Amino acid sequence: MADVEFVNTEYGKNWVRLLHIRRLGGKQQDVRELEVCTSLTLTSQKDYLHGDNSDIIATDTQKNTVYALAKTKGVTTPEQFGLDLCHHFLSSFSHVTRVKVAVTMAPWRRMKIGGQDHAHAFIMTPDAVRFCNVEQARKGTPVVHAGLKDMKILKTTQSAFKGFIRDRYTSLPEVDDRCFETVVYSRWRYGTLKGLDFDAAWNTAKSTILEEFAGPPSTGVFSASVQKTLYDAECEILGRVPQISEIEMTMPNVHNFTVDLSKFGLDNKDEVLMPVDKPSGIIHAAIRRKTTAKL
Repeated sequence: MADVEFVNTEYGKNWVRLLHIRRLGGKQQDVRELEVCTSLTLTSQKDYLHGDNSDIIATDTQKNTVYALAKTKGVTTPEQFGLDLCHHFLSSFSHVTRVKVAVTMAPWRRMKIGGQDHAHAFIMTPDAVRFCNVEQARKGTPVVHAGLKDMKILKTTQSAFKGFIRDRYTSLPEVDDRCFETVVYSRWRYGTLKGLDFDAAWNTAKSTILEEFAGPPSTGVFSASVQKTLYDAECEILGRVPQISEIEMTMPNVHNFTVDLSKFGLDNKDEVLMPVDKPSGIIHAAIRRKTTAKL
């Protein structure tokens, strides 16, 4: 056998689904539906080397722990639930050296009936999916990333793309005004958890992306490129949420091409478009505070 060494070992339970109902008094209730993945790293690799399972915390046990902690700790935010799981495994098992938890929350929203919030009825409104990743090593502080994904947004005007390099393979025309559609993925890291409201921070990040993309309701805002819109949103989020130390965003440029109706004697002034999912442009940037910046 070749002379080898472990680079990393971890194992866990994926896609544990959980619906937690919180009874607030009277008929008032709240819900959180989560999908949880747990992963543990142990002090030894004897399970890999010798088939010795004496240190293994079974993945079924990890699944049951998710449900048990939902009962004993409750579920307020996905980030806090991830922190609770990390603390449980590190405090309960001395041979666990690292815990990773990934949580995705289903976008349930309270129903409005006649303009009033319903006490215990909800509707799925998937405008954006919330997720987080929590990791903690023994004797280390928790590292918390939060984010959103699958947020599909579109504006019909005030977006341009011109001034790019043209060579013999370029066929894309320059445009002063176009339809701008994208599906936002964003993930950020909290540099500190001090004074942090997870719900407020997430809602601020989401609303900031929408504001930078759309602009004021009556006038909108001009976008010179997807890159510029993405960067402006990231900078504004860092300005509004001081606990966030770094952020990354991906915004694919989902195309909507003008349909040629001239053969039917019709003049199509960008009123009838053909959505095209693939291929799409892909724009990504990650930024962080400079080391001299203070929270």
